[in-house]
Amino acid sequence: MSAAAVAADLDPARLRSWWARSQGLDGALAGAAPAQVLARTGWARSVGGAAPYLGLFARAGSSRAEVDAAVAAVEIHELPSARGCTYVLPAEDFALGLAVGAGAPAGEFAAARKHLGVTEAEIGTLKDAVLAALAEADRPLDPAALRDAVGGAVRSLGEAGRKRGVSTTLPLALGLLQSTGEIRRVPDNGRLDQQRYGYVRWTPPRQTFDDADTELARRYWSWAAPASLAHFRWFSGFTAARARAALAPLGLLSVAGTDLLIPAELADAFADHRRPEEPHYTLLAGIDGLHLLHRELPRLVDPADAERPVPGAKAGRVFGSDADPQCHVVADRGRIVGFWEFDPEAGELVHALFVPQDAALKDALARTEAFVRDELGDARGFSLDSPRSRAPKLAAFRAAVVQEG
Repeated sequence: MSAAAVAADLDPARLRSWWARSQGLDGALAGAAPAQVLARTGWARSVGGAAPYLGLFARAGSSRAEVDAAVAAVEIHELPSARGCTYVLPAEDFALGLAVGAGAPAGEFAAARKHLGVTEAEIGTLKDAVLAALAEADRPLDPAALRDAVGGAVRSLGEAGRKRGVSTTLPLALGLLQSTGEIRRVPDNGRLDQQRYGYVRWTPPRQTFDDADTELARRYWSWAAPASLAHFRWFSGFTAARARAALAPLGLLSVAGTDLLIPAELADAFADHRRPEEPHYTLLAGIDGLHLLHRELPRLVDPADAERPVPGAKAGRVFGSDADPQCHVVADRGRIVGFWEFDPEAGELVHALFVPQDAALKDALARTEAFVRDELGDARGFSLDSPRSRAPKLAAFRAAVVQEG
């Protein structure tokens, strides 16, 4: 890292608006293709929820059909990547995502070998059987179909395996094959907001880079700067030493008075940036990159809102004390200005806002409500989210509206 420092106005509202601009939440990416948006603003966390759709709609106005078409064309794809977690990546980052995520399935196999007696030979045999079965199949095979196809090559790991979250050897083999790009998961109905998959053979696009860790750091700071070493460690899952080594070649500059770092090529624009006068509202998932790339929620919270109760939570739990938003969020120039969820039974978006509704906010709410209702059908936060599980939040939102009225 360079000893040079960037002097800049550290007003929280200005910083928030810069991060929103960097995340394409200022309207600058309207009409851009899904792959372009992900390359420009960062990989989208998925977890079987609506976050990728909501993020692409907020940034570019992408329809569900456009996103699904990009998935079908493998212009974007959900892959295990940073920290071994699944993100939706653009094709230009497939090789990088797989490279930095390979340690997670390797670690799971090492643990199974140590604690469950799994051997390299049996996993090698199982991987060969899986590849042969997929090569012969005329459709994607889900795990049940793969178990039938490979027969005795799969072994139960019994009660000990179930306690460790891996009941058979099949998930170990599938994880290793995904990490090397030999197979990929295909969503059953082509949609990203569910977790029913089949598997197909694959040869991902090849990409040459000298150091995958440094390439990840380079991309991260283009999406998230200014950001700290701790922020990058959260995103990457790297140790402190590995993270420092990754960013060392980048020549990042420090932001005076903070632990934040920024690429030299962004320094002038950052120092000159001014918060726009007019609001720009976007409705995002709670795990949108605006928050999750740093995972430091107070950055985006005005002190006046920190003591607001968390909708549907136990009494005394307040917004400013949470690590992550417990609801989808409404943002304006980087500041979280409200919560929202969708009620599919009523076909309506329900919200609790921290600011008065002006015409621009009403329009943003209406457009997102129509998008979710007409194109997605629901806006699940994650795979196990359901209208029943979010009922307390919906009730809290509606009660707040009654009280305000």
